[in-house]
Amino acid sequence: MSDPQTVSVPGRIMSAEMAEQPAVLQRILDEGAPAIREIAAQIAARNPRFVLLTARGTSDNAALYAKYLIEVLLGKPAGLTSMSTTTAYGAKPDLTDCLVVTVSQSGGSPDLVASTKAAREAGAITLAVTNNAASPLAEVSEFHIDVLAGPEKALPATKTYTAELLALYLFVEGLRGGDGSAAKALPGLAAGILARQGEVKDLAERYRFAQRLVITSRGYGYPTAREAALKLMETTYIPASPFSGADLLHGPLAMVDNVSPVIAIVPDGKGGEALQPVLDRLRGRGADLVVIGQQDQVDAASAGFALPAGVPEEVQPILEILPLQLLAYEVTIARGQDPDAPRALAKVTETH
Repeated sequence: MSDPQTVSVPGRIMSAEMAEQPAVLQRILDEGAPAIREIAAQIAARNPRFVLLTARGTSDNAALYAKYLIEVLLGKPAGLTSMSTTTAYGAKPDLTDCLVVTVSQSGGSPDLVASTKAAREAGAITLAVTNNAASPLAEVSEFHIDVLAGPEKALPATKTYTAELLALYLFVEGLRGGDGSAAKALPGLAAGILARQGEVKDLAERYRFAQRLVITSRGYGYPTAREAALKLMETTYIPASPFSGADLLHGPLAMVDNVSPVIAIVPDGKGGEALQPVLDRLRGRGADLVVIGQQDQVDAASAGFALPAGVPEEVQPILEILPLQLLAYEVTIARGQDPDAPRALAKVTETH
């Protein structure tokens, strides 16, 4: 007979790593925050004129979140880079007085390392945000923030994503001299959400046989929509299309009908207010609308998952993604697949 300890249970690693997230968030607040504040103070003293963010995959969604933070909270222009302009085309932009933030779980992808090195040579202030302080990316960057998530073995990134979000929030707060107090309640709130996995398991039955999904949000919730789509595609293999609510109205809404499954992340704040016309149009088309948001928004939809009230909008993405991680896990298990090891994927993707 097989030793039960050696039997591979599908999703065991991903499940364990999702469960670690409250502890990881608390570790960042307790152990990482002082170093993040110090780095932010040093960079703020150099007064960068604009910010460029560089990343791939899940980390690209974390970088998009940082773009919203920088533009809304700091009032500085920020953009996502196209690494191929440097690595493939050899472009040499003048990056004097620019802050280049490269976000990567492993810090090992050659294009991230090469573009960061080129940015530093072009005069940029360079900051790496990784889960590996000894990585090549950390070595070529002037500054480094360790997200302190610990080893992540499941191929779908979960705890490193929320760790990146919190580290980036604390960094932007540090740039403007804030205390990051909006994040203090997050570990406990995250634990409360993860404890409601049974609700998500029931929700997952809606998508077990889905052929495609549309996921939408606005404002701070849009990076969550993109990350949720990525998680669902890489684990369940269901095509999931993420749209800004504004973009959805500019044409793609035509593909939504009365049997189309749509997931809407509705922030409690300005992003949610901006999304309301989109929700009205979706309901008008009879879409199967599931909402991740406040209880009143869930009640007005076909189904959903209610998030804690009273959380500042700029940190809500750290909580919004949790039920969607659970959803990707539960749908994958229901479809008889292993979310720990999606086909054709590697933990470190080496792009050039």
